[in-house]
Amino acid sequence: MRLAKRMERLGTETAFMVLARAKQLEAEGRSIIHLEIGEPDFDTPSNIVEAGVSALKSGYTHYGPAAGLPELRKAIVDDAGKRRGVTFDADGVVVAPGAKPIMFYALLALINRGDEVIYPNPGFPIYESMINYVGGKSVPLPLLESKDFGFDLADLESRITEKTRMLILNSPHNPTGGVLSGELLFGIAELCRKHDITILADEIYSRLVYDGDYKSITEHPGMLERTILLDGFSKTFAMTGWRLGYGIMPPDFAKAMSKLQINAVSCTAAFTQMAGIEALTGDQTEVESMIREFKERRDLLVDGLNAIQGIQCRLPSGAFYVFPNVQELGMESKTLETYMLEDVGVACLAGTAFGAHGEGYLRFSYANSKENLAEALTRIERAVQEIHSGAGKK
Repeated sequence: MRLAKRMERLGTETAFMVLARAKQLEAEGRSIIHLEIGEPDFDTPSNIVEAGVSALKSGYTHYGPAAGLPELRKAIVDDAGKRRGVTFDADGVVVAPGAKPIMFYALLALINRGDEVIYPNPGFPIYESMINYVGGKSVPLPLLESKDFGFDLADLESRITEKTRMLILNSPHNPTGGVLSGELLFGIAELCRKHDITILADEIYSRLVYDGDYKSITEHPGMLERTILLDGFSKTFAMTGWRLGYGIMPPDFAKAMSKLQINAVSCTAAFTQMAGIEALTGDQTEVESMIREFKERRDLLVDGLNAIQGIQCRLPSGAFYVFPNVQELGMESKTLETYMLEDVGVACLAGTAFGAHGEGYLRFSYANSKENLAEALTRIERAVQEIHSGAGKK
């Protein structure tokens, strides 16, 4: 079959490619520690699973409203509003099979060919992929280690032109774990009002914040009417395989997004939505325990990496990733990623998997046990010693 030319503009996620190679090595008898994939290693909390099973047995196996079940949409605005100090409208909620469709629908509905979209770099690779696919122009906004992987407002404004239609924010941030400050968000809000820019606020890691209170762009005056808030259940509730996400947006725009949903997938599975209600309104004990464990793992991994000569790692405030600076090792990030997997047995991602501004960094996910993290640190330290001696260079 002859593919459409637009397919050449579509990217992918390196994490799944590294995972596939790691699984192949394991099948050959190799010991691999998985720090590459952005997926909680915990099972979905039992009360959520039971709610899903009960929904299946109760007949939640049919089509539902394209925008989602009314009871879940109500639970979403109640939960999201309470956490952000904002009053959302349930008519502005669209529930989707995962969070990625919200990204795609937003870009399809708002971006014409040649329109510019500013996005974080390094950043989640699907942002750039989808911008390019719909015919927009992707404008990278470099995240700076010196600013805890934030950015200067002046740098952001310098990238705004008359063609700028959207700014993508991600906080807490993948791949760095950085969290945007309330002061920076205030300045961003002023710029977006001044230049009439829509924000796609990817807040999928909003519950995974370890230092201080979470801040959202939606808290600032005038931002509810120009923001599409993206969130979901995969990361907080260990529900990656359930495929359940949502967007909160102005109600009029939600109608357009629902039309895209009808054309793409019809609706989101009803029984997963019932499980989502339990996730938001039910017992949070297992979730809170998971978050505490992530914080302990973060501290273990950051301390261990900083103890290795040639590696510097900032303490991330959120998500479950670290993004250490490995420039002193004298190897390109992609070469180092391959070396870590093939020779060391630690699966991780090159910073360049998240954009050109990720060169000189690696991303490690700490969604793995403390025992495995400790073993990974031992392997990494041994590998770095070999690199320093010249034995580990390829």
